[in-house]
Amino acid sequence: MQLPLQITFHNMAPSPHLETCVREHAEKLERFHGHIMACHVVFDAPHRHHHKGKLYTVRIDLTVPGGELAVRHAKPADHAHEDPEVAVRDAFDAIRRELEDYARRRRQDVKTHTA
Repeated sequence: MQLPLQITFHNMAPSPHLETCVREHAEKLERFHGHIMACHVVFDAPHRHHHKGKLYTVRIDLTVPGGELAVRHAKPADHAHEDPEVAVRDAFDAIRRELEDYARRRRQDVKTHTA
């Protein structure tokens, strides 16, 4: 991956395993748009006490030519996000969809309706 990747951890210790997971997912994004200029991933673990476990939040900010894409993936009702890898997967799935839509709009490959 040639783009600068920045990974930040809030309210949790840095994890080499999660960093590797993020790098693998970020490399796959280049298939959908080859001109990604920057990627910033923020992990956030809740700092308050919870009865059913911690639900991780992942935020991804992508800088592309002509714009920025951002996804904040937090599902308070989805206890699958107690596993940070699942939260990463879901966040990268969401940013991939955003990136595909952005690339489609840039190529002007959007269906237009005639009046």
